[in-house]
Amino acid sequence: MNLFAPISLGDLHLPNRVVMAPLTRLRSDGTGVPGNLIAEHYAQRASMGLIITEGTYLSAESRTYAGQPGILGDDQVDGWRGVAEAVHSHGGRIVMQLMHGGRVSHTAISGTGRTVAPSAIAIAGEVRTPTGKAPFQIPHALTPADLAMVREEFVTAARNAIAAGLDGVEIHGANGYLLHQFLSSASNQREDEFGGSPENRARFLIDVVRAVADEIGGGRVGLRISPMHNIQDVLETDLADVASTYDALADGIAPLGLAYLSVLHNEPAGALVQGIRSRFGGKIIVNSGFSTVTTREEAIELVEGAHADAVAIGRPAIANPDLIERWETEEQENEPISATFYAAGARGYTDYPRLSA
Repeated sequence: MNLFAPISLGDLHLPNRVVMAPLTRLRSDGTGVPGNLIAEHYAQRASMGLIITEGTYLSAESRTYAGQPGILGDDQVDGWRGVAEAVHSHGGRIVMQLMHGGRVSHTAISGTGRTVAPSAIAIAGEVRTPTGKAPFQIPHALTPADLAMVREEFVTAARNAIAAGLDGVEIHGANGYLLHQFLSSASNQREDEFGGSPENRARFLIDVVRAVADEIGGGRVGLRISPMHNIQDVLETDLADVASTYDALADGIAPLGLAYLSVLHNEPAGALVQGIRSRFGGKIIVNSGFSTVTTREEAIELVEGAHADAVAIGRPAIANPDLIERWETEEQENEPISATFYAAGARGYTDYPRLSA
């Protein structure tokens, strides 16, 4: 396999196997509408095999950050339509990452009366709100009726994304956010059918993925997971329990005909990830983590070594709108400006120079 060769992930047909990872950039307006600046940013990177948008909220309660885009109202759908049209006009493909932050939020961010989680367990530490830092709140433990509502929010968001012209969706089951919180016994201490055993802890995520696949077709749906990431108090430290939980998850989603499974893990070629891949049985995108930058050499090794079908790239995609051209010709890369990752405006977002400049 070759990193720069085409591949099909379900209904998504990619000209190369370099995927733009979902990257929080916080450039939406106060109402969660993505504007022209966001459209320009993604369109600049249309030569990548696939663009996965930053995590996009489905409801007020799911909103996690100020500046995060949403996909629940007509204005937000119209904004994303402009993004999709800009990417497509440059020959690209784009899917939307659907994200519910769960307890990784604050009522000062969401504007609602509560934060939510599988269990009423707060994250240790503080969250940044529009008025300054505040302790994480003790969340409301979702009831069965709440779970049905959240599942429907994912379905509606997926339907809205397709209506806006995006090519598919990626369900965010990673990085300590709501769906990931269900997978860990540290954050999920429920005593109903959604807690306790590995199979029960995987159940709600499987239910959400199935419902979205039923709505828009499995070939347009991806899922992102991050086993043993141990972030935001979603602790997964018992390898046997982790393997059992993610085996149950893989078994549950395997029949759904998904476009791909995206796995964030520091050993993508290791036994855990490859075991999940084997049970899933479909195409897999890998990413080696937040703490290290995935290089051209590592990406080539992962694909040529048959450890992955495609590779998700973060910081190099931020700094190099023409990353594919640079990697194909082995040209020098721009360095990302970390101070502007979560800032406002064009600096460090749409002003990185191309080789042609």
